[in-house]
Parts: sequence; structure tokens; C-alpha cells
Amino acid sequence: MNESSAGKVKERAGLPPQPVGGVSVVVPVYNELGNIPQLYEELTAALAGVGKPYEIILVDDGSTDGSSAAMADLATRDPRVRLIEFRRNYGQTAAMKAGIDHATLDTIVTIDGDLQNDPADIGPMIAKLEEGFDLVHGWRRHRQDAMLSRKLPSRIANRLISWSTGFPIHDLGCTLKAMRRELVSEIELYGDMHRFIPILLYQRGARCYEIDTHHRPRMSGETKYGIGRTLVVILDLMTVNFLLKDSAHPMRVFGGLGLASLAVALLAGLATVAMKLASGIDMTGNPLLLLSVMAGLAGLQLLSIGILGEVLARIYYGQGQRTPYAVRRWVNFENEAFRNGGGGA
Repeated sequence: MNESSAGKVKERAGLPPQPVGGVSVVVPVYNELGNIPQLYEELTAALAGVGKPYEIILVDDGSTDGSSAAMADLATRDPRVRLIEFRRNYGQTAAMKAGIDHATLDTIVTIDGDLQNDPADIGPMIAKLEEGFDLVHGWRRHRQDAMLSRKLPSRIANRLISWSTGFPIHDLGCTLKAMRRELVSEIELYGDMHRFIPILLYQRGARCYEIDTHHRPRMSGETKYGIGRTLVVILDLMTVNFLLKDSAHPMRVFGGLGLASLAVALLAGLATVAMKLASGIDMTGNPLLLLSVMAGLAGLQLLSIGILGEVLARIYYGQGQRTPYAVRRWVNFENEAFRNGGGGA
């Protein structure tokens, strides 16, 4: 077992125990027909061993292989299984958000539907939560994936993310997490932000713990990720860093860059004039004149972006929440989903 330094510091200080009342397991599923029966069996066995009330929320992210019908059949046979069926494929983040939005118990566990995460790890994660932690995230130390296309890019991305955010973590891409619902419901999830949940919660003061989890080779279906996802992660990292540090005051970022560009424009312009007066160098052929013009235009654009960002930030913080998904069918939710505003975008 391994723990992040954030969890290590908190544990030394002594955390008051916080019992877990019930567990909502959120499972995003996209074309996993061959894995659904075994996933259900392993989840129910693991949750029975935890000894807490539980529900399993299956989110069908627009599957086209019959997964939706298989999950609906499970829901008709077991009232603890609930199904949210999307109208189309919206991505894993939207699927997780839908499950989190409509979970009813006080602890949320997220797990992949491909059986590479081991449901038996849920028990130790819940035990860690009861010690007083707010988030327990998995570390696939012995990851059963291809080295060049999956493991190596993941290691590079994790080190880059840990360095740039100051959050010590080995495996940000592990979907298996256990967290307190009142905390995770406070953050906005859209795009591909699901992998940054530990960082977003840590920045809100969550007490985090990283634990070794089992990782298994895929037995059925096809992976949805490849080496091309590394670029997406890097771009998302830039977004997360901006959201964590400057989303409430974008003018500080763009305005600062704009003022710097205007300063460069002013210096280049003065140098151009000085060279003309001192040496008679033709201004129209002086590259510093071009630099002055380009830097001046860039400065004005950056200042404009900063002002627009401030306006958009005010609009964002002043409007109601909107869901980044649309739902075709609810099973075992009755009218609860619509009372909670889950009618879709």
C-alpha cells in the first residue's frame, strides 16, 4: 500500500473517524457487453463484503453493442441497480457526472466498466475513508497494459501533472476512486476533467490518500484510449491549472501578458525612432518597427481577451448549473432524477 504525501501529513496529525453510511458505485459503460455480467457479479460480491447499503449506477454512454439492454435487464432483476442511458456518446466525464449527480448515498465510488479495475479493492478504500479521509484514489502500480502505448505515456503525464500542480500522485488516470459525495458534488465536471478529480478536490481542502489497487488485463471488448490521449491530457492540464489558479480573475493572466506585449511594442518603437535619429537607419526597413506593430496588436488582443474573460466569469458564476449530457431513459429512478434537475441539457 502506498499513500500520497498529502495523505501522509494528515495521517500523522490524526484524523477523526468518519463512518460511511452507504455506497453509490458509478460505472460509466461504453460498448462493454462481454464484461457486464461478470462486472455485476464481482461488484455485488465486493459490496456485500463491505456491509453497507449500496446502489450501482450504470451509465450507458451511447453504447451500440447491446450493452444498454443487458444493463436494463440487470436493473429489472435487482432494484439496487440503476441505469442512466444517454442519447449518444458524450464521453466518460459526462457519464461520471450523471452518475454522481443522481447518486443518493453519502459515499461515491467510481470504477471502469471494462473489469480492469478490481471491485475487491472497494472494501479497503471504504475502510480508509472511515479513518477520516475524504478521497481515496487508486494506484495501478502493476499496470497490465502495453508499455509504449499506455504505460510510458501515462508515467510521463503523471509526473508532469504532479510537478505542475504540486499534488503528489502516481496514477491520475485510475478511475477507481472512493470519495465523499458532499465534496465531489461541489466541483464542475465537463470535457475530460474526470481524471483531475483528485486535484480538484485536493485544492478544495480534501484529505487524500493513494492506495495500491489491482489492475487486470482486458478480457473482452476494445480499449477506448491510446497514445493519442497524451496530448489531450496535456491540454486538459493547462485548463485545470488555469481553472485552479486564475479562473475567477482571468484579467490577471491575459491583462499581464497584454501589458508585457505593449511594453515590448513601446521599447521596440522607441528603439526604431532612436536608430533613425542617431544613424539615419530607414524605419520602414527596420525589423524593430514590425516587432513594435505586432507586439502592440498582440497586447490589445490580450487585453480584450482578459476583459471578455472577466465578463464570461461573471456570467458563469451567476447562472444556474447545466448538465453536459442528455438522457434517453432512466431505470429504477422513478421521478427522482427529474426532481433533481436531471432532465438533460
